[in-house]
Amino acid sequence: MAQVELKNVTKIYDKKKIIDNVSLTVNDKEFLVLVGSSGCGKSTILRMIAGLEDITEGQIFIDGKCVNNIHPKDRDIAFVFQNYALYPHMSVYENMAFPLKMRKLSKKDIDTKVKEAAEILSLTDLLERKPKQLSGGQRQRVALGRAIVRKPKVFLMDEPLSNLDAKLRVQMRAEIKKLHKKLETTFIYVTHDQTEALTMGDRIAVIDKGIIQQTGLPSFVYNSPINKFVGGFLGSPAMNFINCNIKNNTIDINGLSFELNLTQRQKLSNYSSVILGIRPEKFNTVNNNFSFKAETEMSEMLGSSQIVYFKMNNTVCSACVNADFKITTTLKLKFNTNDLLFFNSETGIRIL
Repeated sequence: MAQVELKNVTKIYDKKKIIDNVSLTVNDKEFLVLVGSSGCGKSTILRMIAGLEDITEGQIFIDGKCVNNIHPKDRDIAFVFQNYALYPHMSVYENMAFPLKMRKLSKKDIDTKVKEAAEILSLTDLLERKPKQLSGGQRQRVALGRAIVRKPKVFLMDEPLSNLDAKLRVQMRAEIKKLHKKLETTFIYVTHDQTEALTMGDRIAVIDKGIIQQTGLPSFVYNSPINKFVGGFLGSPAMNFINCNIKNNTIDINGLSFELNLTQRQKLSNYSSVILGIRPEKFNTVNNNFSFKAETEMSEMLGSSQIVYFKMNNTVCSACVNADFKITTTLKLKFNTNDLLFFNSETGIRIL
């Protein structure tokens, strides 16, 4: 198995930095998820690790060896593409067996490995079909199977579940995690889907404009975002951000005010205005010490819960409340002031 390390990696296209001085270590046997919006550079990072993109500056190490000048086929990695990349003239079995044939394994070993992967991915009944006879989700599973049979040092996955329906996507998330645990191999997984990132990754790295904004355990990054971008990107609905003023150890939100606790006073002693951040699910908490009234804008029922939208200081905010919470024109919402986060109004960086 292998550790993957990026040291000061930069990628420039047409004089524009797509990846800006990225340093990152993926530990041996770790499942790391690179998450960010479309165009942020996460797939470019994956392709540079695979050797499919040249590096403008910096170094990439796999298993302690610099691979900058090593051909992709010699890096002992498996790449699962978003667009399947299957051979149309080959059957499912032949597509999955192809990388093993290139390594000149025996027919018996090939047959065993292909059938094991097919069982994991529920492809056993489809082994004789051609890609054109498969659905998009089935094709993607074949692409996963082709990577699985090789048992490489590193698995690289570029949004492999994006073409699956919602139910199958949830199922495949669990299957990929089981697969990672079984193979004990290093996985680097790219997605724009924050749910995938938060549920699948041992660690996640949030990327914006070619820069890694924050890396850490999913729960830590979610609950302790380093800046407004991370707080606003993770979560559905996203974190609420509200401009507020500070005076005499009191937070004022357009007339709505509450006192800061001792820790918050120390954090904010040099600020006269900040951006307050609070997760939607933190409203209406059981252990609360502050309540206020707000006018309802709209609400969305999600089954076990519902999202209610309201205004604070002319900013539309959202609260995630129980499904049986009675929605009226004017709501009384509660929150615990200890759940609040504060961000610098100018830089957007969290005040720690």
